[in-house]
Amino acid sequence: MPPPVLDFPPETLLRAQDVRIAFFDVDGVLTDGGLYYGPDGEALKRFSSLDGHGLKLLRRAGIEPAVVTGRDSAALRNRLRALGVEHVRYGTEDKRPAAEAILQALGLEWSQAAAMGDDWPDLPVLRRCALAVAPPSAHAEVRACVHHITQAAAGYGAAREFCDLLLVASGRYASLLTEASA
Repeated sequence: MPPPVLDFPPETLLRAQDVRIAFFDVDGVLTDGGLYYGPDGEALKRFSSLDGHGLKLLRRAGIEPAVVTGRDSAALRNRLRALGVEHVRYGTEDKRPAAEAILQALGLEWSQAAAMGDDWPDLPVLRRCALAVAPPSAHAEVRACVHHITQAAAGYGAAREFCDLLLVASGRYASLLTEASA
C-alpha cells in the first residue's frame, strides 16, 4: 500500500491549528484491531513503527500525545513507555472523564484537543475535540462524526497520518523533516 499523500483540506488544517494534545485509542487505531493471545493467555499486539515515530514527533512539536484505552496489557505498557507517552489511562470504557482528567492536569481545554478513535467508546471524546479523526475501518457511527478519515489503515500508518496532519497544521512539519534529513 502506498503511503498517504500529505494533502489535507484547508478546513481540517484550520481545525487543527490550536491543538496542543492528541488523544489516541489503541485497538483499531494504534493496532489493526485484532486481538492476539499467546498459549498462556498473554495479549500480543502489533504496532507500526511509523505510528510510533509520529507520536515522538508530536512531542517535539509541542503537541502532547495521550492514550485513553479500554484495555491494558504488558505489551501496550512496554510500547507506550518506549515511546515516552506520559499521559495514559488504561482499562477505561468511560473515556470522557479519563480524557478530561488529562486535560485538567495539563491546563488544556477541549478546543485544544484532537482525537483518533474507531468505535462507540471513543465517541464522547471525539465529539468534544476541535479535530476528530478515524481510520477507514472505524465503525459507521464514528466515521459519521469525525472531521477526517485517514487513507492509511489502522495499525499501518493511520496514526502517523493523524500526526502528520497535526504537524502540518502546527507549521512544524517542514522544520522537523529538515532536521531529520540533515
